[in-house]
Amino acid sequence: MWRNYLIVGIRALLKSRAYAFINIVGLAIGLAACLIILTFVRYEFGYDAWLPNAENTYQFQTIYLPSPTGGRGGTSQTTAYVAEAAIKKDFPQIERAVWVSSQATTILKNGQPATVKKPYVTDGALFDVLRVPFVRGNPTTALDDPHSLVLSETEARDQFGDVDPIGRTLTIVDGGTTTDYRVTGVFKDLPKNSTLDMTMVVRIDPGLYFQKSPQAITSWHWQNGSVYARVKPGTDIAAMEAQLPAWEKRNVPDDAGSTPKSNPGDFENWHFANIRDLHLSKSFGQGRANGDRQSIITFGVVALLILAMACMNFTNLATARASQRAREVALRKVLGATRGQLVGQFLGESMMVAAIAMLIALGLAELGIHPLNAFLDADMSFRYLGAHGVLLPVILLTLLVGLAGGLYPAFFLSRFEPARILKANKSAADAEGNGRLRSLLVITQFAVSIGLIACTAVVYGQTVYARNVDAGFKRDGLLQLNGISRPQVDSVAPTLLQELRKQPGIADAARVSLGIATGNNTDGDVNVPGQKPVDLGIYGVDTHAFDTLGMKLLAGRNFSESIGLDNSTLPNPPDLTAENAFVARGTNVILSEQAAQRLGFATPQAAIGKQVQLSFTSLNTGLTTATVVGVVSDVRYRTIRQPIQPILYYYQTDGFNQMMVRFSGDPVAARATVERVWKRSIADLPLNARFVADITHDLYNADEKRAQLFGMFALLAVLIGCLGLFGLAAFTAERRTKEIGIRKVLGARTRDILQLLVWQFSKPVLIANVIAWPVAWWMMREWLNTFDIRMSLGLTPFLMAGGLALLVAIVTIASHAWRVAQQSPVKALRYE
Repeated sequence: MWRNYLIVGIRALLKSRAYAFINIVGLAIGLAACLIILTFVRYEFGYDAWLPNAENTYQFQTIYLPSPTGGRGGTSQTTAYVAEAAIKKDFPQIERAVWVSSQATTILKNGQPATVKKPYVTDGALFDVLRVPFVRGNPTTALDDPHSLVLSETEARDQFGDVDPIGRTLTIVDGGTTTDYRVTGVFKDLPKNSTLDMTMVVRIDPGLYFQKSPQAITSWHWQNGSVYARVKPGTDIAAMEAQLPAWEKRNVPDDAGSTPKSNPGDFENWHFANIRDLHLSKSFGQGRANGDRQSIITFGVVALLILAMACMNFTNLATARASQRAREVALRKVLGATRGQLVGQFLGESMMVAAIAMLIALGLAELGIHPLNAFLDADMSFRYLGAHGVLLPVILLTLLVGLAGGLYPAFFLSRFEPARILKANKSAADAEGNGRLRSLLVITQFAVSIGLIACTAVVYGQTVYARNVDAGFKRDGLLQLNGISRPQVDSVAPTLLQELRKQPGIADAARVSLGIATGNNTDGDVNVPGQKPVDLGIYGVDTHAFDTLGMKLLAGRNFSESIGLDNSTLPNPPDLTAENAFVARGTNVILSEQAAQRLGFATPQAAIGKQVQLSFTSLNTGLTTATVVGVVSDVRYRTIRQPIQPILYYYQTDGFNQMMVRFSGDPVAARATVERVWKRSIADLPLNARFVADITHDLYNADEKRAQLFGMFALLAVLIGCLGLFGLAAFTAERRTKEIGIRKVLGARTRDILQLLVWQFSKPVLIANVIAWPVAWWMMREWLNTFDIRMSLGLTPFLMAGGLALLVAIVTIASHAWRVAQQSPVKALRYE
């Protein structure tokens, strides 16, 4: 029996080759897209799951609570250095904890300075907690001693070639001093689905490393690294979390008195986050950029929608062609076949089509995964066997698709009544039913396609808008130099800046403590006498910063080197006498426009001459009175997903993080000029510079790639929908051959016939627009609300999506309609 079913199924496919091609190709494309998207989803959710003992590896995070004074909340993957010892002391469940930080590192190679791409420093045996696989050395002891370091395979090869690096030394330049470190291990290159982003890990002595800024290892305010902990198997993390409020009271000091926000515990909580949950969390840190959980889930939904569309094609075409097999069903019933046997036969044919389509889909997916890896900078792959193999899911998916696509047609075909089908003059081409299900499926397919196209247009439009929105400064012609917070830079910075300004093509240069998209944040409470304190960003600049950035001075004046009260520079390491003198003297500051508004000043001019109070000093010697001497335009230093930070600027002469250079003309020539002057002034430190236009462009790469991916899958959805529409149009045109012949005999023109057929298939697409537009509008409104500023959500994306879908549908069916409309009425009336 099954052999007979197989032969009949193959013959049915061969008899209707166009139908078989459309069904198999449509299913194959849908299955391939589904496999690729679900592989991508699993890849994103699998970040750091490859790490041995990942289930017991946690990161200790800081949760910033929104303060009553306007401070922004959020979760940081960094925490204070002192937290490491505090959690080890109070939580016996922790077997080992370690602090690690991403720090710019310069090495001397053949006497020349070179920058390591992704250096980390740590205070202990990092790889006994983060058990990264090693190729050389012992991971549990490799970093036991200070002045030891571990390299990745690629970094070891770059530094030492094919020579065994174990025991060799690398000379690291830090703070103007050179220190030799011994290589004690080599770890495997980290996979790309890891939040860890390191090629070199250096074991330091924190006391020596931070001797010029001791508060880095003693203050709860100084959060410059991440703390990872390995807990005992079976540890109840929820119970540990419940103990954190008591832990905070025991460990976080209440040093209130100098400023209302001096106690970290007032506005901070802490949290143990499993390392596997970091990538798709909303926390921010020092590793690779986080993914977007909502977007990943959306892609999973898109995969299922595309697969559902392919199954709809199967169902649609099978029910449309049902009457062509009506006599076969009737004869089988007359010869004794039961309905259950017929259902089994047609389900078997459906499974066969699904299996053929799956084989083609696997080939398409294998071909498509490599370009997708290059596009996303990922390393996804298909493994058929093993713990994460796709063989079993592929088999289950094939069975599911076979059932989903064939169940309704099987019951539909098996219900025909033999007597009615075999009676005299019953045409084999007469269709059963009124086609409502087929119309509903076509509407659903095109609603999905239109929705995806509209969403793609909105995401892409918002990305373009974000890159071009006025950020309050001039992006073009601006070069940002990072990693300048080094003693060897501070000592030559004034001369370096003067030399840069003399160069042709260089308009200005300045130092700032907040650059574009640097991720650093410094804020604090600022008091206006008689009012509640306000949380503002507090950053140091030099006298050329505002002109170099291209900011507007709205009121008052700029800082001046000749006015002593403008200078807020304090000694480092901190000096109590100097800080007391500074508090007694006071200083001058400049506000951003939003900061002036937040402090209650009606206009920028109204703020000039007013006094505010804030804590400038490291030793908490009291609040400093500052006089507002200027108000400048707001600047968006971060992405448009984050609100513009209201900022208080002060003037300092050292301790900067970035240098900005304003240039004109050829960017390449300008960078070469800056590098030449830099090398002449600072020979032992390589230049680390990027164009601000490039930095801004990269800020929205993830959104742009997301839009492009949505676009790709939207096109696949349209293609699958058009394949189904193509098949239905061909079948319908064939069914109505006699009707069309009669119409032509009675005087209908080719244009009339063409309009009749095109309108029949355009109606479902128009109805699909009515369904898709509200859903897509609601989804995109919610997505746009995640941005601080956004483009207006007008009708253009939806009209474009609907028009494109309608155009594609008309083109798809027009060829059939034209061919049928051109036929001679004589042939049409004799075709039976």
